[in-house]
Amino acid sequence: MTNMVSANTLASVAALIGDVARANILSALLGGRALTAGELAQAAGVSPQTASGHLARLVDGGLVSADKQGRHRYFRLASNEIADLLEQLSAVSAAGPRRYRPTGPKDEAMRVSRTCYDHMAGTIAVALTDALVEGGHVEIEGRSGIVTEKGSAYLQGFGIPLDRAGESRRVFCRACMDWSERRYHLGGWLGAAVLLRCEELHWVRPVKDSRALRLTRAGQAGFSEVFGLREEVLRIVT
Repeated sequence: MTNMVSANTLASVAALIGDVARANILSALLGGRALTAGELAQAAGVSPQTASGHLARLVDGGLVSADKQGRHRYFRLASNEIADLLEQLSAVSAAGPRRYRPTGPKDEAMRVSRTCYDHMAGTIAVALTDALVEGGHVEIEGRSGIVTEKGSAYLQGFGIPLDRAGESRRVFCRACMDWSERRYHLGGWLGAAVLLRCEELHWVRPVKDSRALRLTRAGQAGFSEVFGLREEVLRIVT
């Protein structure tokens, strides 16, 4: 009976994600910002009334949470685990049979650098992860990651407050499959801290109405100097 309940729960979650409009809503929330029902209706290409119905189902299903501020309700993904699930599904979908394979983001900027909920994904994020592993700063086994003693000093020198990691309940460091690169980028608390620091340094900037992150000239120089990323990786898309 336990397996039956588990199978029913899995099928229920899959059904929630399987609707095109709801999938578009979840994809929009994968950018990490809380959005209103109106903004999500536009992202899903449906009427506000239809979006409200979809959002109610997503909230009831535990995939989305809602917060009321003043006259507006803001929606976000219910947890980092939901964000990870959506990114993994994107990777599986991209690797599927050609007739089912999605075209992926038409905007090249999304492939170069984008948000994956609260951390960075795309070509630059994967190259950054590779550089940290090759430099002996981070070790990854399976989907779990640790920061080495050498890496601790290195990352704190970059401005990552590792002493504050214990304040969070989330996984410290994990490998997240990048669906466009088909390789791992950093997720978890560490991945979020790296993105925050890169934004503080103005190395990347969010693109309006998109999950894309625009690489700046400062970022082009910084990623090269600090992490040794190659010039061909650090393409500024205009």
